[in-house]
Amino acid sequence: MGYNGIQLKNSISIGKVYSIHYFEYMSTFSFKGESHDFWEFICVDKGDVSITAGLRTIDLKKGEIAFHEPNEFHNVRATGDTAPNLVVVSFECNSRAMHFFRQKVLKVDDAERNLLAKIIAEARHCFDCRLDDPYLQNMPQKKEEAFGSEQLIRLYLEQFLIHLARRYESKGKTAFAAVSSNTKATKARSDLDIYSRVTEYMETHPDSKLTIEQICRDNLVSRSHLQKIFKQQCNLGIIEYFSHMKIRLAKEMIRTQHMNFTQISEALGYASIHYFSRQFKKITGMTPSEYASSIKAMSEQDFKES
Repeated sequence: MGYNGIQLKNSISIGKVYSIHYFEYMSTFSFKGESHDFWEFICVDKGDVSITAGLRTIDLKKGEIAFHEPNEFHNVRATGDTAPNLVVVSFECNSRAMHFFRQKVLKVDDAERNLLAKIIAEARHCFDCRLDDPYLQNMPQKKEEAFGSEQLIRLYLEQFLIHLARRYESKGKTAFAAVSSNTKATKARSDLDIYSRVTEYMETHPDSKLTIEQICRDNLVSRSHLQKIFKQQCNLGIIEYFSHMKIRLAKEMIRTQHMNFTQISEALGYASIHYFSRQFKKITGMTPSEYASSIKAMSEQDFKES
């Protein structure tokens, strides 16, 4: 008896990718707007922004994502309260399932945030350009990309869109079938919950000199288990993650321009401005002054329309 192979169908197929960006903007940032014949989404990773989508004006907060369908005029501006971090991805997709995303503003969950992080990580492997350059309209490919990077970007992006659509459709009890949970999936969700809880805990103690013991005690988790979770989720040690988080906050404070470097250093619990500067350069490759100048120069220019 012969085998009959099954041709697997695609619910969402990505064609070209036009941009993959992670932007860190000043609190005064404003982009005058554009339109193009492909899809784009904007996801807020930090702070909040106001966007125009066709005739609508929408306020987006941390964790929210908005979709712009082809030929829809769109712009974005910071609200002035915080310096926002944004993920912006534009792509070609002619699949009928994309109708679900028309005029949608959704909330991403931890699994979807991880997929976005993977897309950005793979983009660094295969594109020979900065991912934080707002004036870049074409992304040159590296001569020697990491094996499979382009394919992984497409797969992660398709998985991201399918995960979003399935999750929201299942909430509305419509087209997509629910996926039954199993022990492994339950454990994975539990680990993500712990990771999310601990990272939020760190974000509420940016001025503290936290130790691993204190973090574990306050969050009721063993040291070995927490170290394993952080290694899996971000490939960083717990205290190393905390150091990177403090520098991310410092970058936001610099872009907001409400405090000088000494005040930022004190607000984040550094023993001295000199130690703060050394840590900042170690993690970002720039001194605080160099970073402030580069962001300032970037924010004072206008986008070029495509």
